[in-house]
Amino acid sequence: MFKCINFSEFMRYLFDDEKLANKAGEIVKALLEAQSPRISNIAEKMQGSSGSCYKAIQRFLEQVNLKKVLWRLFQEEAEFVIGDPTEMPRHKAPKTSYVGKLKDGETPGYWLMVLSTPFHFITYSSRTIGSQVTSRNQEHFRAFNEIKSLLGERPLVLDREFSYLELLQGLEVEQIRFVIRLNLGDQRKQAHLIDADGQPIKLFIQPGQTVIHRKVFYLGVVQVNLVGFWRKGLSSSMWIMTNLDPERALQIYQARMKTEETFRDCKDLLHLPKVMNKQQQNLEKMIALTLIAYVVALLLGEAIRDVTYGKVDPASLHDTLLASGPNPACNQHKWFLYSGPFVLLKQKPKVPDDTLVLIHLAVIPIFASLVYGNVRSFV
Repeated sequence: MFKCINFSEFMRYLFDDEKLANKAGEIVKALLEAQSPRISNIAEKMQGSSGSCYKAIQRFLEQVNLKKVLWRLFQEEAEFVIGDPTEMPRHKAPKTSYVGKLKDGETPGYWLMVLSTPFHFITYSSRTIGSQVTSRNQEHFRAFNEIKSLLGERPLVLDREFSYLELLQGLEVEQIRFVIRLNLGDQRKQAHLIDADGQPIKLFIQPGQTVIHRKVFYLGVVQVNLVGFWRKGLSSSMWIMTNLDPERALQIYQARMKTEETFRDCKDLLHLPKVMNKQQQNLEKMIALTLIAYVVALLLGEAIRDVTYGKVDPASLHDTLLASGPNPACNQHKWFLYSGPFVLLKQKPKVPDDTLVLIHLAVIPIFASLVYGNVRSFV
C-alpha cells in the first residue's frame, strides 16, 4: 500500500532542506511499516543494510530539531489545546538515566505529556525531577510556559492528573483559560469545594443529568465554575472545573474525547511506549518523529476509510476529511468502528493503485494547509 505514497512530499512542508525532507520521508515510511519507534526496527524496513540505515537515521536525528519541526503542526484555528499525560513503563531499563518510578512507586518508567495537535510534549520522571531539583508541578508549568504565546485566548483542557491547587493558582496568575477534570478520588478536595457563602458543595448527580455550580471555590482558594454530567451508558459521573462559561466548557470537554482517541492510536498502533533510547534527548527526538509520522498516518487512514467504507470519490476527500462527521452515504457502523490509522496500519484494505495515487494527491494539500496555516518564527 505504501508504495503508491510519496512520504517525502509530506515532509517537504516540514523541512526546508530537500535532502532532509527526502530522508525524513524515507524514515517515516519505514516507521509506519514497522509500526515501531525503535531505530533498529525502522532500519530493517529501509532499503539497504540495516546497519547502514541505522547510522543514517542517527545522522538525521543529529541534524534536525524535531521538536521544533513538530511545532509547525500547531493549528491557529484550534478552539482549545489538550494536555494528555501518560505513564510509559520501562521494565527492562530501570537504570536508564531518565527512568524513575511510576505512580505505583514500583514500576520503572517515565511520564510523557503530549499537547495536541500533537505539536508539543515533555518527558519527565521521578528520577529527572530529583536530579533537576524540580517537581511535577514545575514540569507541567515548563510545558505550558513553552507554548503560552501560542495559546492566546484558547483554553487549556486537562485531565484529572492536573487537578491540584498549585497548578490552578498558576493558571489564574498567568490568566490562562482552562477546563480541568476534577479528581473525584481525592475526598479531601471534594470536601473543600465551597460556594460563595462558605457552604460545601455536594457532588450529587443522576445518570443522564447535567449540574452546574457557578462561582465555586476550589479548596477554598481558586474561584471556578463547576460542571457535572453523567452520560447514559457510563458507569460514573464526571465533573470539570473551569474559568470559562460552564456551558461552553462542557462542550469543549466533550469534544476532547475524539482527540484522546488519536493519542491512544499513537500509543497502541505505533507502539510508542516501546521507544528505547539511552539518553532522554534522543528519546524525545524519536517521540517527535513518531508523532509526525502519526499525523501523516491519520490523514491517509481517514481518507482510505472514507473511500473504503464511505464510497467517497477521492476528488471529494478534501471536504469529507474536514467535515465534523461521516459522509451520509457511508456505512455508519464500520465508519465509526475503525479509526483511520487502524484501517491504514492494521486492516490494510485492498485499494487499487490508481485510487491510492488519487488519495495521496487529495491528502497532500490538506497536510500542507496544516503547516502553512502557522509557519512559526523559527522556520
